Amino acid sequence: MQTTTTLSSFDDFLAAARAQPESQRLLFVFGVAELPQTHSPGQEKRFREGRGGALSPVMCVDKAITELADFSALAQESQSTGQPWDVVFAAALAGPSGREPSDAEVEQALRSMIGAVHRSAVERFIAFDRDGHALHFS
Repeated sequence: MQTTTTLSSFDDFLAAARAQPESQRLLFVFGVAELPQTHSPGQEKRFREGRGGALSPVMCVDKAITELADFSALAQESQSTGQPWDVVFAAALAGPSGREPSDAEVEQALRSMIGAVHRSAVERFIAFDRDGHALHFS
């Protein structure tokens, strides 16, 4: 997905995906903040203050744009799993030659996203908090 707009909310993300000329599949990886097993006292302090920790992927899903009206629909569906999460990473995947991405392409993209979250290499995704506000990592 290409856009020159700054995305500050989930609604912005959906609007940008819907505006693309190619058919898009929306990809989501949900993560939970955890304190690493081997951590320093400073890391623990920052984590307790809500400013640190490591993100671990806990679930993922893909959606057609038509399957998702807004963030609350995604949040409600995620709550039905019973799996807690702190952040959701999102991306849009376009299929080649104007067609929707195949199931295999979607699966590979989700695996790639999960690996990126494990490595903390999330700069190419947009991230949202539990209220649908865009997060910026530094």
